Amino acid sequence: MNERKPVGQQNHMEAAATRNKKPTSKPAKLGRDVQARLGQQLRAMYDDVVNQGVPDRFAELVNRLDGDRKKDAP
Repeated sequence: MNERKPVGQQNHMEAAATRNKKPTSKPAKLGRDVQARLGQQLRAMYDDVVNQGVPDRFAELVNRLDGDRKKDAP
């Protein structure tokens, strides 16, 4: 996976990222009002997910895994 490539060879994504980058470009920053609005929207979207709780199947699986771990403990 982490094979070294000969000098000068890049994959398509690396080449595109290098090509589109300006040497003096600064990282994009969002204003505080945009950050606040984005935070509100994300919280609104994920509040429902958080309030749903853990499905019984997952709770049972975690309990079984905890039980196996306790058996293996010295």
